[in-house]
Amino acid sequence: MRDCSKSRAGFDRVLMAVAATFLTVSATSAMAQQADGARNSAAELAIDAAIPRPESANVPPPTVNDFKPDAAKPDVTASVPDAAKAPAPDATKTAEKPAATPPSAVATAPAGKTEDSKNDAGKTDTATTTPAATTPAVSTPATATATPAAEPATEPVKAASNVPAADQPVADKLRDMLSAKSSHYFDRKAERAAVEKYYTAHDFAPLWTQGGALTEPAKGVIARLKGAASDGLNAEDYPVPDFTAATNPDALAEADLKLTASMLDYARQAQSGRMHWSQVSGDISYPEHPVDPSEVLANVTGAKDASAALDSYNPPQKLYRELKKKLAELRGQGDGPVIQVADGPALKFTPSRSKKETAVAVEDPRVPQLRTKLGITENAGDDHYDAKVAEAVRKFQESVELKPTGILDDRTVKAINSPKRDKQIDTVIVNMERWRWLPRDLGAPAIGDAYVILNIPDYTLKVMQHGAQVWTTKVVTGKPGIHATPLLTETMKYITVNPTWNVPPSIVYGEYLPALQQDPTVLERMGLRLEHNRDGSVHISQPPGDGNALGRVRFNFPNKFLVYQHDTPDKYLFAKDERAFSHGCMRVQNPDQYASILLNITEPNEHYTPEKIRSMYGSSEIDLKFPTPIPVNITYQTAFVDDAGKLQFRKDVYGRDGLMLSMLRNSKNKDMETIVAHSQPSYSHPVGNIPSGTSFASDNSPYSSGPSFFERLFGGPTPAPAPPRPQRRIFTR
Repeated sequence: MRDCSKSRAGFDRVLMAVAATFLTVSATSAMAQQADGARNSAAELAIDAAIPRPESANVPPPTVNDFKPDAAKPDVTASVPDAAKAPAPDATKTAEKPAATPPSAVATAPAGKTEDSKNDAGKTDTATTTPAATTPAVSTPATATATPAAEPATEPVKAASNVPAADQPVADKLRDMLSAKSSHYFDRKAERAAVEKYYTAHDFAPLWTQGGALTEPAKGVIARLKGAASDGLNAEDYPVPDFTAATNPDALAEADLKLTASMLDYARQAQSGRMHWSQVSGDISYPEHPVDPSEVLANVTGAKDASAALDSYNPPQKLYRELKKKLAELRGQGDGPVIQVADGPALKFTPSRSKKETAVAVEDPRVPQLRTKLGITENAGDDHYDAKVAEAVRKFQESVELKPTGILDDRTVKAINSPKRDKQIDTVIVNMERWRWLPRDLGAPAIGDAYVILNIPDYTLKVMQHGAQVWTTKVVTGKPGIHATPLLTETMKYITVNPTWNVPPSIVYGEYLPALQQDPTVLERMGLRLEHNRDGSVHISQPPGDGNALGRVRFNFPNKFLVYQHDTPDKYLFAKDERAFSHGCMRVQNPDQYASILLNITEPNEHYTPEKIRSMYGSSEIDLKFPTPIPVNITYQTAFVDDAGKLQFRKDVYGRDGLMLSMLRNSKNKDMETIVAHSQPSYSHPVGNIPSGTSFASDNSPYSSGPSFFERLFGGPTPAPAPPRPQRRIFTR
C-alpha cells in the first residue's frame, strides 16, 4: 500500500475538498435555520414537533491517521482532484451525488480496522439515500433544503377531534350510518341534509348520550315525546328507542338517530299539523309556516330545558292553550274535585205563553251542581231550573248528539257525568289540529297586533288588539256544501261604502238565468241590471242603495275565493241561532260600528264613529283605505273556551270534524302532510241563452264597462273610464 503521508500534494487536495464540503454544509444549515424561524403556521409547528429534524454535522478536519489507503483501490484518492477542481457553486451538487463518500462515513470509520472501512465504503449508497435511518451525514442538510416545502402538502395535519374518547366509537358508527343509509332514518330531504350537516359539524358525536348514558336534554325530549297526547297528538307517531338495551356502539348510534328523527317529526307536526289543510278541502287556504330542521336541532339540543324548547313548536295562542287544559280535564287529569250531577226526576223549564201565564222553573237541589258543570256562573247557588239552565242543557245535548229538548233526563245526566266523553275529546283534538294551520302571529305588530277572527260554527266575529277583545258581533255565513264559507287568512286593505253588487257567475247561471226563463221581467222588478260583458257573456249587477244585497258597507280582503264581509238588508237572520244562509260571504250585523272600530285602529287620529260612517251613505262608492292592512282569520272552531273559562261546543255544520277524525284514525302508512292540489272554480262567464223580452241595460250604461271584482282585487286590466265614473264590479259568493 502507498503511504499517503508522503504525498503532500494528495493530502492537500483531499483537505481542500473536505473544506469546500464543510463550507457548503454550514451555509445550508444557516439557510435552514432562517427558514425554521420563518415558520409561524400551526401546521408547520405541528410537523416540527412530530418529526425530529436532522441537525448540522459538526465534523472535525480529517488527520493523516484517518486515511488507510488500500493498494488494491488506488482510485479512492484519484477521484478527489476532480472534486477539488469543481467550482464552489457546484459543491452542493457534489454533495448530493450518491457516489461521493460522506465525511460522516470517514469520521466514523474506526482507525486500524481496514476491513470495516472497506465494508463501510461498500455501504455508501445505502447511507446516502436513507439519511433518516442513519447517523446524520453531511449530505443530509443539502437534501433537507428541498423537503420543508413538500412535507406539509403530502402529509396534512388532521384536526384534533373534540369527541370524548368514550364516545369516539359511537361517533365512528354515526359517521358510517349517515354516509351509507341516512335515508333509512330521515325520509325528508331537508331533514336529512340538516341532520348530516349538524352531526358533521360536531364530529359525529352522539347528541343524546355521553359515555353511553342519557344526557339531560335527551331526558327532556323523551318526556315530551311520551307526553305527546297532552297536545292532541299521538305518542305512537314519535317512538322512543330503548337506550338501556343499547350496550354497544352500533346500538347507541342507531338509537341516537332514531331519537333525532322522532324529535324532528314532533316539532314539524306540532307546528304545522299531522295533516295538511289541503287534505281536508279545497276551500281552505292558510299561509305555510314549516319548521326549519336545522333550527330545531340547534334550539332543542342547546336549550337548558329541552322539553320546553320542543313544546314551543305547538301553537302559542291562548285559545289553543285553553283547549289543551280542557283536554286534560276531559281525560280526568285536571285539577280539583270531579263534580257529578246526581240522578233524579226529569227537570223541565216551562216558559210563559202569555202575559197572564207565568213561567215555571222547578226547584231541585241538583241545579247548583248542574250550573257548575255547565259553566253557568250567574246565580251559581240558585236551585231553580230556569230558562238559562234549560238553554245550557239544550246546547249540551246538541253537542253530544242528543235530542236538544232542554229537559234534564237520565240520558243527559249520564252524558254530563261521563268521565271520558270520547266524542268531546275527539272534538277538542281536531280543533287543536286546526289551530296548527293558523299563522303563529295572528295580528299586525304595527297596530298593536290587531286582527279580526271569525268563527264559522259560532257565527261570531271578534276584533282583537293587544291580546284582548275590542269588539264582537254576530255574522251570517255560507250554507253547507258548495256555498260553504272558506277558511283562510288574508289582510283587509280597505272598506267600501255604498258598494255595487256584481252578481257572481255561479248565481247568474245557476239561479238568475233559469229564473229569466220563467219570467223575463224578474230581474228588472228586483232592481238588477242585465248587461253583456266585453267577452259577450252576461253580467248582472245591482247599484248602490238601501236595497242592495251587500247593504251599505263592504269589507275587502282580496283572496282567491272572492269572498268578503258586508252589510245586509236582511237583518232578521241575526235573530236565529244557526245562521248559515249565504253563498259564502259573511254578513255582519252592525257594519257601521265594525267599520269605525277598524278605521280607528288603523287611523286613530281620524276619530271615526258609526255616525260618521252613516253620513257617507249615498249612491256613489267610497273607498276608505287602511294605511296598515288588518289580518283577517276565518276559522272553524267547534270547540273553544269562552271568556268565562267554560268549554263550549258547536254543531259541526260543514262536517269537518268527522272527516278529519276519520283521516287521523286511518292514517297508518299515509303521509297526510303532503299538499293536495285542488282545481279552483272558473270565474269565466259562459254565454247563456237569454229569453226574448228580457230588458237589457243600455250599452252606454256606466255599469257595462267597469272592471270585475277579480280584476279589481288582483290588478287585472281595466278599460279607460268614460263619464260618468264607472262603477266597479264586485263579485260575491
